[in-house]
Amino acid sequence: MSEDRDRWIIRDLAHRYAEAAAKPIQAERRDLWRRHNSLGRTRPLIYMRWLAAWHEAPESKLECEDPFWRHHENWLRQMLFQDTIGDDYILEPWIAQPVALVTPPQGLWGVEVRHKPSPLPGGSWMYDPPLKRPEDLDLLVVPEHLVNEESTRQYVGRLRDTVGDILPVVEDRAPAWRVWHADISTDLAHLRGLEQVMWDMHDNPEWLHRLLAFMRAGVLKAQGEAEAAGDWRLCDHENQAMPYAEELPDPSPSPEPVPRRSLWGFFAAQEMAQVSPAMHEEFMLRYQLPIMEHFGLVSYGCCEDLTQKIDMVRQIPNLRRIAITPWADVARCAERIGTDYVFSWRPSPAEMICRGFDRERVRRIVSEAMEASRGCIVDITLKDVQTVRHHPEDLREWVRIVRDVTDRYA
Repeated sequence: MSEDRDRWIIRDLAHRYAEAAAKPIQAERRDLWRRHNSLGRTRPLIYMRWLAAWHEAPESKLECEDPFWRHHENWLRQMLFQDTIGDDYILEPWIAQPVALVTPPQGLWGVEVRHKPSPLPGGSWMYDPPLKRPEDLDLLVVPEHLVNEESTRQYVGRLRDTVGDILPVVEDRAPAWRVWHADISTDLAHLRGLEQVMWDMHDNPEWLHRLLAFMRAGVLKAQGEAEAAGDWRLCDHENQAMPYAEELPDPSPSPEPVPRRSLWGFFAAQEMAQVSPAMHEEFMLRYQLPIMEHFGLVSYGCCEDLTQKIDMVRQIPNLRRIAITPWADVARCAERIGTDYVFSWRPSPAEMICRGFDRERVRRIVSEAMEASRGCIVDITLKDVQTVRHHPEDLREWVRIVRDVTDRYA
């Protein structure tokens, strides 16, 4: 009985999602993002990334019992709520099912990254990196892109039998080594420990270069195997925004394989935030470049301040979007970027909404940033919203205020 009830819940949500995804506004947003990401002039676009605070919304309450259906229920409810916020997020008219990837049981690199509890009550946990000694490099395994086709058929079939008459069901077959597991920087800190990586740059640079070269080769191997197997699809665009551009095919539920050059790729190096441009280039960018060059267009940066590194990232031949974090100097970044790339500004969520919603403060901060970046191809992403203080309605009001300010700069 619970299976029948779960399926009824999912079908109801899928119908509602299909209706929302078919609204004319979705096509309008696609056109805006397509022009914007191709450096055309549009109004400043807004993307609200609030999912860290999702549990504070009444709509987050799940009703399905089976974990398989709860996963899809959660996503559908999130997207339906997103549609009420009023930002420029696009609801795509399909639902995705990740395939059953076969990866090493200890972790993607063959070793386990453990977490140590904080010694302080209420403190955060800490990573326990597995590469404690230089010789531990030999513990790593070479990545391999493998799919358990039988399990995948079961998962996809189950979803398709339930909602396939409502929404296309897309198999997401991309390799595990993508996005955060492809930028090298994220996994490097997990494997070695961020503080130790800093010491390695000075005390043991040749060993660190060996580790980085191993990781670069591993990512390229896994991604290349996925491409040879026809496992990259147009649902695999990723640019930390809406991945449209006139130069690339649109996101699509098509099952046809595509090469990486047809896709957006997203890369960052948050762990390099405190090192110089020269060390960032030597110990990270040079290893990321051979991975990035396979993608059609690239978005670079997440939470790291790139104010002093704009000239460095210009080396990325297919770079199109640059992240401007809350800690960046907006005016200096604007001067260095101009209209050569999309200027993706990310205001501080603490200042915007998390520690209190002051409408006048929001207007002032956004207005100052828009003045400083006047002339640039700007979009605004509010991300890492850890709390809305149990007032999710503030998300809609924030979008309304920001749109009122930014529309003056269209």
